[in-house]
Amino acid sequence: MPSSTSRRTVIKTSAVLLALGVTSCTGVPAPSPSSPTSSTASTGPEPTATFRFGTASQPLGLDPALSNDVESHRITRQILEGLVGVDQTTGKPTPLLATEWTESDEGRSYTFKLRSGVTFQDGTPFNADAVCANFNRWFAFPVALRQQAPGSSFKGVFKAHSDEASLSIFKSCTALSADTVRIDLTQRFTAFLQALTLPAFAMASPTALAAGTADVLDRDRGGQPLSAFATNPVGTGPFRLGAWDETSVTLVSNKDYWGNRGQIATINFLTYDHPQTRMQALLDNKIDGYDAVTVGNFDQLVKRGMQIVQRDPFSVMYVGMNQEVPALQDVKVRQAIEMAIDKDTLIRKFFIDNTAQATQFVPPKISGFNNEAPSLGHDPAKAKTYLEESEYDGEELKFYYPLNATRPYLPTPEKVYAEISRQLTAVGLNIKPVPVDWANGYLQKVQSPGDHALHLLGWNGAYADADNFVGPLFGEKNGEFGYQDPQVFSKINRARSMPQGQERDEQYHTINVQIAASVPAVPIAFPISALALSDRVVSYPASPVLNEVFTKVQLKP
Repeated sequence: MPSSTSRRTVIKTSAVLLALGVTSCTGVPAPSPSSPTSSTASTGPEPTATFRFGTASQPLGLDPALSNDVESHRITRQILEGLVGVDQTTGKPTPLLATEWTESDEGRSYTFKLRSGVTFQDGTPFNADAVCANFNRWFAFPVALRQQAPGSSFKGVFKAHSDEASLSIFKSCTALSADTVRIDLTQRFTAFLQALTLPAFAMASPTALAAGTADVLDRDRGGQPLSAFATNPVGTGPFRLGAWDETSVTLVSNKDYWGNRGQIATINFLTYDHPQTRMQALLDNKIDGYDAVTVGNFDQLVKRGMQIVQRDPFSVMYVGMNQEVPALQDVKVRQAIEMAIDKDTLIRKFFIDNTAQATQFVPPKISGFNNEAPSLGHDPAKAKTYLEESEYDGEELKFYYPLNATRPYLPTPEKVYAEISRQLTAVGLNIKPVPVDWANGYLQKVQSPGDHALHLLGWNGAYADADNFVGPLFGEKNGEFGYQDPQVFSKINRARSMPQGQERDEQYHTINVQIAASVPAVPIAFPISALALSDRVVSYPASPVLNEVFTKVQLKP
């Protein structure tokens, strides 16, 4: 590992500071200086630069409402925009396609004033009808579609779709006028505005959604079922899709964009599915930057004088356990697995310096983090005793892990798997490796009901609220964990409607304790993630929530 002295000379730390315990915005927020409310397109200099960015894998799809992987969202953030953005300095909700908003009916109704004169990239007007077309589409996702595309975020945020309307937090969308829209909820949702910053709630052209039969996944790309729209998305963003082939995605500047178009005319996202090949591409000047720097590459990048930009930790890496597998229904087996895992060794070997050990799923900087969350610790001898006392009789446990994938929360999955598997085998567990290529449906396999006993995954937070971490993972029974605790489900549902403050924080403290006690998964680390950049890059908009739009990349002339 490089010394702290050598690091200080080359590392540029992200300037993004998360607003902790951000509250819902009431009243009329001032538009951010970089987000003009004018109805005309940007009149700045014509972008001319090409920016080449190395990615760890191909996107799984370009319909953000149905894909929730990092590489898909990295691209769709450039093409589609939501009503609400994220302030790069504070992390608070900021105007984007909505210029202002008001909250009423005790937090159950939000009225948005929309930016005027904005058009989608296909010429369709952006207005209140378009907003409602998107919300109504997400609400009405049929069961079959949700089964095909488990990456949909709507249910995790709003609890249910229209087929279970009585359970949903979303009630209705009403176009009050061309530039005014009201969203009604069935109950207060404290993090509603923050949730709207998710890429999943970006506005798509209703015309393009219809033309691309967006809810019919009748195409296949790398084993992923996609709609025609998901191969050619249309939003209001600063870039539009130019081309997408087996190794790259090309975006081009949207000449009719309403805001600042920046310097970049063309973005080339080039896929290198191994950390070493990404690093070499940067050193060979084939790319200008890449994400997910690994421990093994850190020293070499430092020695070659490359810029390394670190993000504040805002993700959690974990080992998931599926309680639908009979052997894992015994809490003593799950506890034995937790005690068998040596988190310190994993962090030291495979994560960047200052990565913190995790005992819960809410990161330390978020209101609701519990300083006293229980942890069984690393105790192999006790793990063996628990297994002897349990009903485990040497049954084979299939352990899924991804190949050809690097994520902010999981830089080297094959190596992490090998070490964890060694630790589990050492206490008497019968582990069967099941490697699955990330692009061959890894997420779908481990997040759907199936035979996965154990799996490696993580959760990258998208907004600064505890609900964003515990809600999607443990707010209801799902195919990933088979976790069933009605009391925890009820507490999570109650906490999301409580106003910010001590009582809400204490509710999340209790939730964290109850989740830890039943061990549906083992949180390993709150990883530090980092990007590597060539000296051609003057600044990069690093964001813990990965809200990185490339109009803000500054390059040397």
